[in-house]
Amino acid sequence: MRHSTLILSAALALAACGQGRYVEESEYNDPRRGIEQGRLFGDRGLIIFGTDRSGRDDAGGALGVNAYLWRGTLDTLSFMPLASADPFGGVIITDWYSPPETPAERFKVTAYILGRQLRADGVRISVFRQVNTRGQWVDVPVTPDTATALEDRVLARARELRAQSVQTAGR
Repeated sequence: MRHSTLILSAALALAACGQGRYVEESEYNDPRRGIEQGRLFGDRGLIIFGTDRSGRDDAGGALGVNAYLWRGTLDTLSFMPLASADPFGGVIITDWYSPPETPAERFKVTAYILGRQLRADGVRISVFRQVNTRGQWVDVPVTPDTATALEDRVLARARELRAQSVQTAGR
């Protein structure tokens, strides 16, 4: 019994030295993948604690999310004061911003970068709006087009940054 436990422990320790594979965004919630989606063994070994020491980085940097979407979001929201930014979790939160032409109205934005790939569904933005009524800030609804327009601007900027990166690398 003790001998087999020792052999099993050694085998698991050796398997942990292998490299796993990245799970692509398209593989999540794909019913065609069946049981393979949840398997422990990647293409090159057992993955323990989700570590991959291959050094592969498809996002163009050491961020936890796509670098172009991250930078595109920061550039797009640069007119608003930044409250917090988590590059590993992919969350950007602005502070309240009042446009100069409407000081009795203010906006706040939360942006979520959802993955490491530059995809159209890789960013989600929530916009919050308040108006000042008799000295009190009151929440009011925002048209859904506002968040969609910001997402479109982020995606356009991210694609622009990627194109610039490819041009620079080709020189």
